[in-house]
Amino acid sequence: MTGIISSDGEKRLVLLSGRAHTDLATSVAAHLGIELLPTTAYEFANGEIYTRFGESVRGADTFVLQSHASPINTWIMEQLLMVDALKRASAKTITVVAPFYGYARQDKKHRGREPISARLMADLFKTAGADRLMSVDLHAAQIQGFFDGPVDHLWAMPILTEYVRSRVDTTNVTVVSPDAGRIRVAEQWAAKLGGGPLAFVHKTRDIRSPNKTVANRVVGDVEGRSCVLVDDLIDTAGTIAGAVRVILEAGAKDVIVAATHGVLSDPAVERLQGCGAREVVITDTLPIAEDRRFPQLTVLSIAPLIARAIREVFDDGSVTSLFDGQA
Repeated sequence: MTGIISSDGEKRLVLLSGRAHTDLATSVAAHLGIELLPTTAYEFANGEIYTRFGESVRGADTFVLQSHASPINTWIMEQLLMVDALKRASAKTITVVAPFYGYARQDKKHRGREPISARLMADLFKTAGADRLMSVDLHAAQIQGFFDGPVDHLWAMPILTEYVRSRVDTTNVTVVSPDAGRIRVAEQWAAKLGGGPLAFVHKTRDIRSPNKTVANRVVGDVEGRSCVLVDDLIDTAGTIAGAVRVILEAGAKDVIVAATHGVLSDPAVERLQGCGAREVVITDTLPIAEDRRFPQLTVLSIAPLIARAIREVFDDGSVTSLFDGQA
């Protein structure tokens, strides 16, 4: 069965997937108890993308899942084309499910003559025909306001904290933010892990040089304690690796790194393996290739959360209820 029919027979849910992260899409479909809609997609010789659905979507509530992995521009374009195809095939509603939202780090202007790329992304999906967006742990909460329509901002925190609680002594934990800007998230983590102290790493960044930061010192009580270093994503791992070293130099017992999105661009794997972290915990919002996996890496499934959120939207329920009213 490639869809779900509502109890009154008036609505039909259909899940579609691009090619960026088919394992996640298949897992989400399994949690929903359905199959993915058959889809054909390929490139022409010049790189143009073709996509077509194998069954009718007329009158259906459609959810098109594509995580913006590398090569990011290819997969964003494929998702836009799928949205356009759904609009032209008379889908009733179109929800873009982007577990990792591309260009989210470019959410404001740091200097003159720069784009606000996260806003452009929202405009592109709206113009293509999307009625709704769904994503996990956006880099900045204000991105929700960039899209002219409902946005479901899902949190991976319940999944991550449940696992991390099993890996630490909650009476001796300090939650550490990699910078002062994410203290609010660290506070929420600390509450979930028993209300321990907070700390943050003071760092400097040259806005003219991407992926380059310098961790200077840790502010807070970390000596002799197990530290949980939390962030939304790990790209080249320069920030995280530097923060781990500073925390250990300040006398921490050990460090667990927890993040939602594992971008893991080179040389992230080398840095994470050598930084001294006891464990690096991420979710599978992005595909993690075998050559990007290493002994300290733990990958948790985000599929149950996405499936529950999709079902809540289809049933006109409350996505917020999935997060105890905190989302």
